[in-house]
Amino acid sequence: MIDDLRAMAVFARTVEYGSFRRAARELQLSPSVVSHHISQLEKRLGVALLYRSTRQLTLTDPGQRLFISSKQMLEAAQSGLNDLQVSQEEVSGTLKLTLPFMLARHSITGYIAAFASQYPKVSLNLNYSDHPQNLIKEGIDLAVRIGPLKDSSLKSKKLFDMTRVLVASEKYIDSRASPKQPEDLNDWEWIGLATRSGKKELQHPKKKKPVNIDITPRITADSMDAVYQLCLSGLGLCTPPEFMVKQALGQGVLKTVLAPWHPTSLGVYAVWPPNAGYNQLVTSLIRFLSDQQHLSSYECQD
Repeated sequence: MIDDLRAMAVFARTVEYGSFRRAARELQLSPSVVSHHISQLEKRLGVALLYRSTRQLTLTDPGQRLFISSKQMLEAAQSGLNDLQVSQEEVSGTLKLTLPFMLARHSITGYIAAFASQYPKVSLNLNYSDHPQNLIKEGIDLAVRIGPLKDSSLKSKKLFDMTRVLVASEKYIDSRASPKQPEDLNDWEWIGLATRSGKKELQHPKKKKPVNIDITPRITADSMDAVYQLCLSGLGLCTPPEFMVKQALGQGVLKTVLAPWHPTSLGVYAVWPPNAGYNQLVTSLIRFLSDQQHLSSYECQD
């Protein structure tokens, strides 16, 4: 089928140009290749498509009918290419995105909204979930992921670092001896995030190397928002992003533990399928997010 379509394209252009030699020059082929395509098409169909002389080409009746169909095929293909090019230039189309649920209240959602406002011909399908989606299987154009990325064929670009804090409720802190060093937290209760490992890495601003603490949470949840709520209820320590607990810290509902020790920041990445071309809509959004100033100011959205 592909060979037939290629031969039909060569046939249509040959008729339009009026000679094998000119068609060959315009198509950047040799005259013998042009002749071969048309001869194979005639052999395939079992009819003569045109009569050749040294000065002109004359279409047969089957050739005239095939020329009309071939020309329509080329016009449809060109129209499709033109429409795609225009849509790329105008930044239009539909994007399917997935982000961790916690980012619904993060400023990155505001930047996505700004992108939608700047490009009114773009439709967005946003999925906020703490369960990682399979981009290829689910047909997702772009994912925002937090933390170390698994090795894969997906492409990625780091957007910013997410600051985290070590916190607990005042009630829980008052029930424990005041810690002096990270190891003192080994017997504290931890509230774990199901998608994270059983280790906590704490960093001190005056020390080069972080300290790892092995933890076995008595309670785990598959959502950082749930972890935060359980922490508010006084069930133990957690390490949420700073933007999530900023208000609670200001109100004294939660307090930081073992300052100035703090959890290491996590990278936030844009991740997308490897076949997304540079001029496609997905990369327009990636560039937009990357170009935003103050992307690392983690204000909550009202």
